[in-house]
Amino acid sequence: MKRILPLVAALAFSAPAVAQTIDSQGAKQLSDNLARYFGRQAFDKGVLKVSAEGDAYKISVDIKALVNALPNEKPLKFDLAPYALMVKPRSDGSWDVASDFSQSMSFEFTGPEGPQSMQLTVKDGKGTAVYDPSLAAFTSGASSMAGMAMTSRQAKQQADVTAGAGTATIAATKSANGGVDFTATQKVSSFVEKITVDDPDSGMNFPLTLKTPELSVDANGKGVRTKPLLDLLAFAVANEDEAKLKANQAELKTLLQAALPIWERIDGNYGFKDFEVESPVGKFGAKQFSTAFGMDGVSQNGKVNYAIKASGLTIPQQMLPGWSVALLPTDVDLNFGGANIDLDTMAKKAIEAFDLNKNPPLSDEFGDALVTDFLAKTPKFVLGHSTVKNGDIEVAMEGEMTFPDKKPDATMTVDVAGYDKIVQALQEGAKSDQQLAQAFPFALAVKGFGKTLPDGRLEWVINTKADGSVTVNGAMLKPADAVQDDGAGQDDGSGEDDGTGQDDNGGAGAKLQP
Repeated sequence: MKRILPLVAALAFSAPAVAQTIDSQGAKQLSDNLARYFGRQAFDKGVLKVSAEGDAYKISVDIKALVNALPNEKPLKFDLAPYALMVKPRSDGSWDVASDFSQSMSFEFTGPEGPQSMQLTVKDGKGTAVYDPSLAAFTSGASSMAGMAMTSRQAKQQADVTAGAGTATIAATKSANGGVDFTATQKVSSFVEKITVDDPDSGMNFPLTLKTPELSVDANGKGVRTKPLLDLLAFAVANEDEAKLKANQAELKTLLQAALPIWERIDGNYGFKDFEVESPVGKFGAKQFSTAFGMDGVSQNGKVNYAIKASGLTIPQQMLPGWSVALLPTDVDLNFGGANIDLDTMAKKAIEAFDLNKNPPLSDEFGDALVTDFLAKTPKFVLGHSTVKNGDIEVAMEGEMTFPDKKPDATMTVDVAGYDKIVQALQEGAKSDQQLAQAFPFALAVKGFGKTLPDGRLEWVINTKADGSVTVNGAMLKPADAVQDDGAGQDDGSGEDDGTGQDDNGGAGAKLQP
């Protein structure tokens, strides 16, 4: 519901105010604007209603009416009071928006795995905003709540969520390159989620509790194509009939093209302070914990980025061997994603080629060719500079991987500070752990592969080629795979290289010896 209702608010004001008088005629015009995106039946069945209320229009959304309009054998029971927005046209063509989203709702239904239900309560939820129809976006807005509680029950799992006071803001401006630039923030205090899993079939029965005194969300976007996206929604409503959709697919293609690149860039971050996870094996925690995501829009050289950061990590030690405690990470900073992602060419070719009169609209051959073209642009997986720390020990890594001929070609750099401390901990563990004792020589061998940097860190530059060869710090660890040529006699299967002493990494060198 939290996702649906803001959308309703946005679509309600798709046309500029033409008059300042609040009356039934203005309510009808607003209804017609809204019907463009939700269809006339939403009004006929009472799901949506617009009325003049004093100096503002009241837009009511009754989800319960939608459920009641379903066939007699209803799949769920639903209890939710109608949600209302109060909107008032401003002299500059924008709209003042106000809402009270204090709410108590519940629903239940029976699925393949048994009955499921949810109850949600929001206390003292209020919001105000200014909506600009010319941007199809809120140029400013703020909301708050005193608290919320939610309980979700499934056949083998139950979740209880509570939160204290919360606030949220949003702002948007016209983007220089078209569309809208926006920022949004949200903060919630005293967030607690308790999950209980009870599965007799698997014997799994355990509780899990997540806590944080402050949960924050930050998001921003550039060049979001709000109006073209609304135009696509209006087209979908106007062409619900399959025959009509096929007849108007030329218009659909034009609208799809106009919506590209959908956005230039979207970034978001979830942050948790003093994050705790209580489990049957002990308590996990972090003083600071965050997850971030970013994605370019449909472009010829797009990027996708993920980041996971944690500081002040604590991990239950009672189930770990004593020697491993010294190696437990206290700080983690992981950064990864993709680059050279050409979605623009794929999207435009697909839009141009699809034909709704055919089944399927795009042939399998076209799909295969599209994938081949995509891979030919050498999209790559990227591991950004990432670190794992514990005291004087730090492991840092970065690299990238491409897939020429659908085979991996990767370069990875790993450097370690405090490697001797790692070896010492493993050596201590080897005294009581037979498997670790067998693996300990490998740790010594790895050290022999490394290059000592001026600051004392050890570094390994690892290259793996699509031909199967592997080098470490320029020395050949594994030669290229034998070439298979259907018995033409070009390779004796020995796995040796061609004797030139050259490879893609500046020379094969001798087989690496620790």
